[in-house]
Amino acid sequence: MNSYLGIIISREFLQRVKRKSFLITTILMPVIMLALMMAPAVIAALAEPEKQTIAVIDDSGDLGRSLHSDDNIKFNIISDNLADAKLNDDFDAILVIGKNSIKDPSGSISLYSHSAPSMVTEQAIVSQLEKAIENRRIKEYNIDNLRQIMEEVSVDISLQTYRLDKEDETATSSMLSYILGVAMMFILYMFILLYGQMVMTSIIEEKNNRVLEVVVSSVKPNTLMMGKILGIGAVAVTQILIWAVLIVVGGMLLMPWMSAMASSVDEPAFTGAIDTLSDPAFVTQLIVFMFLFLVGGFLLYSSIFAAIGSAVDNIQDASQLQTIAIMPILFAMIISMTVVNDPNSSLAVWTSMIPFTSPMVMMSRLPFGIPLWQPVVSTVILFISFMVMIWVAAKIYRVGIFMYGKKPSFADLVRWFNYK
Repeated sequence: MNSYLGIIISREFLQRVKRKSFLITTILMPVIMLALMMAPAVIAALAEPEKQTIAVIDDSGDLGRSLHSDDNIKFNIISDNLADAKLNDDFDAILVIGKNSIKDPSGSISLYSHSAPSMVTEQAIVSQLEKAIENRRIKEYNIDNLRQIMEEVSVDISLQTYRLDKEDETATSSMLSYILGVAMMFILYMFILLYGQMVMTSIIEEKNNRVLEVVVSSVKPNTLMMGKILGIGAVAVTQILIWAVLIVVGGMLLMPWMSAMASSVDEPAFTGAIDTLSDPAFVTQLIVFMFLFLVGGFLLYSSIFAAIGSAVDNIQDASQLQTIAIMPILFAMIISMTVVNDPNSSLAVWTSMIPFTSPMVMMSRLPFGIPLWQPVVSTVILFISFMVMIWVAAKIYRVGIFMYGKKPSFADLVRWFNYK
């Protein structure tokens, strides 16, 4: 039996790893993700703001003179009324400043444009008017140097946080923990759903080709199902390990540059992020538990997908039954987005222990430095749950692979499970 299991695992693994699509996605995915992260900044840097000429009808008698033109926006104060100004094609937009703008600016200032104005243009106008109105209101108090006083009493706090459970005072970064938690949660979500459905699709295809009927004459159905799950799981692990190596190498190459930037930037949050990423124990713990929860989560859900794939003849029927597996995954993702805001809440702790939600929820909590016993206990529960689920799925699988022509109901699945 072990020799057959090894053959099946090897076939499933090599069949997918040798595909060009695997090589392309494995190599290009990190590049694409990095490009998507950098794209907004690059586009913003390369995009030139549209040059506009804006006519200003100033009924307040003062605010219009406070507007300063620059390379992108030119303000022209005109004496025409709004109706006449609308007939003038020399202006891209018309800014109307009402008489009561200082007391009630939200209802007294309007912008008329031939086309939808850009957010950059609106923000430039709003920021200048806000400053002008503030200056006018400050003058009304008739207090010398009031603006200077307000600037001196204004404060901007950057909170530096430290872990009390660490031997040395290592700075931490809540924002980095939040980003890491969300990123790892999405990676697990993607891999569990993608490769779990791959197991289901593979079984459906071989069932339609009647390949399974030939194979089960030599191999037990349970061994065949386990071989498919482990083979496809090995593909997922291989891909995640390659990505991990690329990330570690990239991090090592960028670390000197990041450390130099941290020393030149006096920003506690940034310094805390660098200190956190420079901690080998922290990074190792994340990688180890991400691997364990990826494997455990895949094994748990792939056994469910395998049972679904064996019970149907086509993808259309499978799409209805697979809701049983997809709903807990989506629920876990929703919970994870809440958990990152309070990783030590009761909801966070309990959902990170429930096996159907623990892979993604626990990975959302790990970057925040939770007690080590929690991920350890959660991992043990997850793998025990997989052993139970694979036993349940195997009983459905052994019957389902021989069933054709009818979409089973939930009652049918229960009846198959109870077959001796």
